[in-house]
Amino acid sequence: MQFFSAGLLAFASHFASAVAFLFVFIALYVRITPYKEIALIREGNTAAAASLSGAVLGYCIALASSVAHSIDLLDMLIWGSIGLVIQIIAFFATRLMLPDLVRDVPENKLASGIFLGAISLGMGILNAACQTY
Repeated sequence: MQFFSAGLLAFASHFASAVAFLFVFIALYVRITPYKEIALIREGNTAAAASLSGAVLGYCIALASSVAHSIDLLDMLIWGSIGLVIQIIAFFATRLMLPDLVRDVPENKLASGIFLGAISLGMGILNAACQTY
């Protein structure tokens, strides 16, 4: 029972931290983008949904890897933070590749939204793989 209690505590602390990190990531991501993803998604904008979904999934993959490969909660928090920064960088890098991105997503140009989502997802996968040291 003692091992179960210790495992449950570790699970709860890692899970709560991961969920908190996810909400922080979403809050930061929608603030750094010059368009309002949530409002656009509510209006049925598929490009915004694809781009934000890719960013969230990419971050979740990196965050899951930080949980799975960390040695303790602090290690997980550090790698979760690194994953967050990498996802933000992915947005700015994509913006450099597609200068019209900030107009394309609000105009529901699906190609740009999918591309941004794919870059975000890809960066999350690479980030996760690099955490398996």
